[in-house]
Amino acid sequence: MIRKLKRKFIVLALASLLALLAFIVFGMNLLNYKSIVRESDATLFLLSLNRGAFPEMEGAAPSWLPSDMSPETPFESRFFSVLVDSFGRVVQTDTSRIFAVDRATANEYAMEVLDGGKQQGFLDKYRYSCVPEGDNTRIMFLDCGRKLDLFHDFVLSSILMALIGYAVIALILWFVAGRFVRPVAESYDRQKRFITDAGHEIKTPLTIISANVDVLQMDYGENECLEDIRQQAQRLGGLTNDLVYLAKMEESQGTLTMVDFPISEIVTETAKPFHTLAQSQKKELDCRVQPLLTLCGNDKSISRLVSILLDNAIKYSPEDSTVSLSLEKQGRHLLLTVSNVSATPVNTNDLRHVFDRFYRMDASRNSETGGHGIGLSMAQAIVNDHGGKISATSPDGKSFVVTASFPG
Repeated sequence: MIRKLKRKFIVLALASLLALLAFIVFGMNLLNYKSIVRESDATLFLLSLNRGAFPEMEGAAPSWLPSDMSPETPFESRFFSVLVDSFGRVVQTDTSRIFAVDRATANEYAMEVLDGGKQQGFLDKYRYSCVPEGDNTRIMFLDCGRKLDLFHDFVLSSILMALIGYAVIALILWFVAGRFVRPVAESYDRQKRFITDAGHEIKTPLTIISANVDVLQMDYGENECLEDIRQQAQRLGGLTNDLVYLAKMEESQGTLTMVDFPISEIVTETAKPFHTLAQSQKKELDCRVQPLLTLCGNDKSISRLVSILLDNAIKYSPEDSTVSLSLEKQGRHLLLTVSNVSATPVNTNDLRHVFDRFYRMDASRNSETGGHGIGLSMAQAIVNDHGGKISATSPDGKSFVVTASFPG
């Protein structure tokens, strides 16, 4: 359990860190990209005011230049424009402010923009804008190659730095996670030791009580009070044994001896005594076990699992009902299913807690059934120890179905 807690802590921390880094990297690069687009569109807007060229410079900071734009922008910008008529024919091409593009290439770019049908966007490394000019349309292109190269470099650098930081934090978490879960681990170990020690200590007085009841019954004969004492002592002994077993199961996770065994035979043999138990309670047990199935696990634990599930199903089903047990192979998994009709309606909210210790869906029936609410907790511990999964469902709100899936 502590290993699982440590893994869950690391996974949750790393997932949160990954989400945070992804948000930061994406946000920074998105803002950077929008800044490039905003500056480029502002420059294209100035060009559109003067037929694809900057107005004449008058002084160091002319009045037509926006306050947030550098006075060097008109001199640093590389651009070209193509004027086309309403039929899409080139009327004029101006490439005087760019060296890398000739007239033929500029016209090709203009035709590609017209075919695309967009008024604004990027074409290769050029930001373009289409502006009406009388009956014609001027398509202006601004060279953003240097800005885009810097943007791409920044994207790669930010991702690389984020990955390096993520790896460093992952290594740190791997080494320090034990310190974070240590208090929980120590508390959990103390709890398990207390349950085990208390279980052994309780067994002695319970044995003495039962022996004294036997002596008193020999002296005074059958007595209702003495019989109640015997029953409660047996019930407390059963609860103690279950708690000790559950604690040992959790302690031995990953340490049980696992061998291949015929699970079909184990399930069939374990279910045999329950036929008589079901008949004595005016119920029926229907077993459907696929033959010749094997499982790598602990046969005693699987036998106890079947006993727990069948005992639980028979105990909480009404008279004249049928309890079903099935074992079959589906794909790469073995499915062990036990279902019964519940004597009371099944609340879907209860299904999320049925594997919690001491949880009972119908607490009022505690005295009738004699259960303690830890049977399904033991079943879950056994299934988890075999690398499987267990779940409880109620398809119609009346039936109660427990399914254990094992890797086959």
